[in-house]
Amino acid sequence: PSRRDNSGRLSVCTKLCYAIGGAPYQITGSALGFFLQIYLLDVAQLDPLHASVILFVGRAWDAVTDPTVGFLVSRSRWTRFGRMMPWILISTPFAVLTYFMIWFVPPVEQGKVLWYLVFYCLFQTLQTCFHVPYSALTMFISTEQKERDSATAYRMTVEVLGTVVGTAIQGQIVGGAIAPCLPGDLDILHNGTSVLLGSDNNISLNGTKRAYLIASGIICIIYVLCAAILFLGVREQEESGRLKMEPMSFFDGVKMVMGYGPYVKLVMGFLFTSLAFMLLEGNFALFCTYTLGFRNDFQNILLVIMLSGTLSIPFWQWFLSRFGKKTAVYFGITWAVPFMILIVSIESSLVVAYVVSVAAGVSVAAAFLLPWSMLPDVVDDFKINHPDSNGHEAIFYSFYVFFTKFASGISLGISTLSLDFAGYVTRGCSQPDAVNLTLKVLVAPAPAVLIVLGLFIFKSYPIDEAKRQGNRKLLDNEQDSETESTELGTIV
Repeated sequence: PSRRDNSGRLSVCTKLCYAIGGAPYQITGSALGFFLQIYLLDVAQLDPLHASVILFVGRAWDAVTDPTVGFLVSRSRWTRFGRMMPWILISTPFAVLTYFMIWFVPPVEQGKVLWYLVFYCLFQTLQTCFHVPYSALTMFISTEQKERDSATAYRMTVEVLGTVVGTAIQGQIVGGAIAPCLPGDLDILHNGTSVLLGSDNNISLNGTKRAYLIASGIICIIYVLCAAILFLGVREQEESGRLKMEPMSFFDGVKMVMGYGPYVKLVMGFLFTSLAFMLLEGNFALFCTYTLGFRNDFQNILLVIMLSGTLSIPFWQWFLSRFGKKTAVYFGITWAVPFMILIVSIESSLVVAYVVSVAAGVSVAAAFLLPWSMLPDVVDDFKINHPDSNGHEAIFYSFYVFFTKFASGISLGISTLSLDFAGYVTRGCSQPDAVNLTLKVLVAPAPAVLIVLGLFIFKSYPIDEAKRQGNRKLLDNEQDSETESTELGTIV
């Protein structure tokens, strides 16, 4: 059934169905982002060097697949289900299978590294086949910028809620079955000479493994349900009136995207800020567990961050509408910096940790909402300046996802490798001072510096509110002219 009224506005039902489609990416992403590192180190019991290789190669491979899939999507033919929807539908069952296998500990020691590397790369590839078309779908659900911004706000709310769901499912289920730490001399544990566990510890470790499998199974079910709601509840709108372009080559697409100044400045600015928040995300569980000593509370602290972010999304949607998107970037991203510094500067306090978590969640919401709200503005600006070049939305979105995932791979690889150099002790009840210092650097000074660099680059981003509204008027006039020409042709 049609879910658009005569004015072309999207119904609330369509916006909700569209938004729900973004949940799988964030649910799995939050579970992997917060827990995969500690899972590989303390449950799969991999060497930190091997874990860093898995995390970096997996995310780097994931980053490479994004522009490739974006290129393939841009060359896809229109079907009765649309151009983006078939990718989403076909990739879903294979994605959930590979995701489940990531959280299974194989019974052999020799093949563990290859096991996790293969399934991690496969899942990232299949999820890319879901997420890149879904991201580009923003441009095909409405021609009105205000409706796209509104749908993006719905999407960001659900996506942040998805991070809450992922963090809650993974954290609460796994948190109730945490494997016991290994007391003893840190040097002995680090050298690996005390690896024999008692039967109680073995049972507890097996319980933790089962908890990870249960959590992943629940997440897989939610993934499939969200994909089904998206497919059944959103109708992709085919572009009309514009000339159909011949498919361009992959390298021509790369040249086109990377040669467009506003897009490059937007992506580079958010690349650094994304890297900052990914460093914080990837190391916060270890920081809470070892540096702050909240082994039994870290999953609740992570949940508070995500809940705070979810509740902040409507505020940021109002703020960017009232004061402009560039102002929202400066205010929203920098909000977290003082609290990052506070958490590493004072003595360990659970109350302070929860207060900082609430405040940090406000910035997390801004970091979620703003990039996806501003990308359509760049695509509109490109259409104004290149009126004869159409149908490349997927390429713009896929390259943005490429850079953010590449940043994620760098952050996870470097942080895990840094912990290895610092002398990280697998499942130790405490860590050497060098590890605690490294974790402090990874969750506060390093992200703060990256945020400053990102905002400095973003200062040169040319699309302010005046230009954005001007572009919107030009596109509206163009659309009106195309509609009049179509109606005239019909009459004739």
